[in-house]
Amino acid sequence: MFENLQEKLQRAFKNLRGQGTITEENISEALREIRLALLESDVNLNVVKATIDHIREKALGTQVATALSPTEQIIKIVNDELIEILGKDTARFKFSSQPPTVILMAGLQGSGKTTSSGKLATWLKKGGHRPMLVSVDVYRPAAREQLAIVAKAVGAQIYTGKINDEEAGTPLVLRLAKEALREARNFGNDILLVDTAGRLGIDEALMDEMKQLKAALNPSEILFVADAMTGQDAVNSADAFHKQLGITGVILTKMDGDARGGAALSIRNVTGAPVKFLGTGEKPEQFEAFHPDRIVSRIMGMGDIATLLERAEEKLDRGKAEDFAKKALSGDGFTLEDFRDQLRQIKKLGSMQSILKMMPSVGPFQGLQQAAEHVDDSQLARTEAIINSMTKKERIDHEIINGSRRRRIAEGSGVSVQEVNQLLKQYGQMRKMFKGLGSGGGKMQRRLMSQMGQMGRMGGGFGR
Repeated sequence: MFENLQEKLQRAFKNLRGQGTITEENISEALREIRLALLESDVNLNVVKATIDHIREKALGTQVATALSPTEQIIKIVNDELIEILGKDTARFKFSSQPPTVILMAGLQGSGKTTSSGKLATWLKKGGHRPMLVSVDVYRPAAREQLAIVAKAVGAQIYTGKINDEEAGTPLVLRLAKEALREARNFGNDILLVDTAGRLGIDEALMDEMKQLKAALNPSEILFVADAMTGQDAVNSADAFHKQLGITGVILTKMDGDARGGAALSIRNVTGAPVKFLGTGEKPEQFEAFHPDRIVSRIMGMGDIATLLERAEEKLDRGKAEDFAKKALSGDGFTLEDFRDQLRQIKKLGSMQSILKMMPSVGPFQGLQQAAEHVDDSQLARTEAIINSMTKKERIDHEIINGSRRRRIAEGSGVSVQEVNQLLKQYGQMRKMFKGLGSGGGKMQRRLMSQMGQMGRMGGGFGR
């Protein structure tokens, strides 16, 4: 996401380099590039106009430190303006003072409400909460069964209820919702996630039902789930829901696709409701809180190290990283089993492509974004397969791997003998390098140990 916007903004900044001061003439060219970048990223037209006006006013005013170069001034102004558009601070999640906290999931059909309900339940569980899920979509075939499958996959409790024997005078949707609320209280669940019905478009029946649910459940959060791929349609739908329901936040799904990012940059400005979460993949854990400053950092080419560190802190075993550091420094203690363990650590962080895209794309890191497009994650799997095809004795002592053993390993892992040879050669070079560092004196060892000990937080090992 945001790659197109990032590329065009960098081009606009590049055109300012070499200018001694910011003038009306040279700022106009840069602003044309920025305006075009925002429009091509599907940012709302009114938001673009206001943003460009603010940048021009600040660039030509006295609000910027004179010690900065023209390019640095514009970068700082655009950075601050984008953060302003997105809402400055990370939106807080509202919890009820008396559990269970009710969260109403709203949105059009196909936006990803059911999947996002499961992902949000996973996110809440990580925070120590006990969510219960309920589907009140009694219209779409198998909608309730779909949520039950999602709940089972993420290990969350679900209330199914019965859709027969409807109580006199009580609509089925409201009865299910009230029963689920009562059940959540009885079982000690502190969160009730209500997956509501969607429509292909906004209609009176949909809004009436949502208003009834809001009145009956008094939700702490009404989260509008929007498909980021639909661009400004997502913004318009969010605005319509907000005017009638007063949504408290937005979840943008499919941000891992070719969404241009305009919805994320427009929704808060148009509706007043902040983006609270992003769906970045199909897996339950591919769901992250929306941090405006981190998103802007990605857009500006500065990467998102904070999110990468959080992911590493959650996924990686720091003790394993420290053990690996000790073995690596000894040189001879670093085996192919250790190598495999580090590869497995890296895979926990996600694809190499997603990791590289969180790194800065400016300065000494400039080539990482381009490299991300050519990374083949299957190579990690092949490397692990080669090591898995070895016997334990071979993994511990690579020197016993002769020609016949290499052929057997190649056949067992489905690769060529040349690939086995290449892996062993790289492994030998790493051992030699680490052994050299380990013999470089106590100061060098302590420094490397410190760095390696942080791998559990910084990205999982030398395979990075």
